[in-house]
Amino acid sequence: MGAQEQYSEELLVEEEISNQNEIVLFNDDVNTFDHVINTLISVCEHTPEQAEQCSLIVHYKGKCTVKTGEYNDLKPRCTRLLQAGLSAEIV
Repeated sequence: MGAQEQYSEELLVEEEISNQNEIVLFNDDVNTFDHVINTLISVCEHTPEQAEQCSLIVHYKGKCTVKTGEYNDLKPRCTRLLQAGLSAEIV
C-alpha cells in the first residue's frame, strides 16, 4: 500500500469518527440508580452491566457518555431519556 493510499484511508476513518455524536448523561439528585439503569437498558440498549457502570460514573464523575452514533439515531434516544426525567444532551 502506498503512502497516498494509507493517508486517504486514515482520512476516511477520521471523517467517520468526526461524524459521530454522543449522548452525555448528567448527574442529578432526583433519579434512583434503578430508574437510570432501567432507562439506559431500554433507551440505549445497554446490557445491565453497562447501564450500572454508566450510572456509577455519572454519580461519581457528574457525567458520562452513554451512547455514540449518528445524530439521527441519537436524537430520539436523547428525547426519550429527557422524557424519562434524566438530564442528557447530544454533543
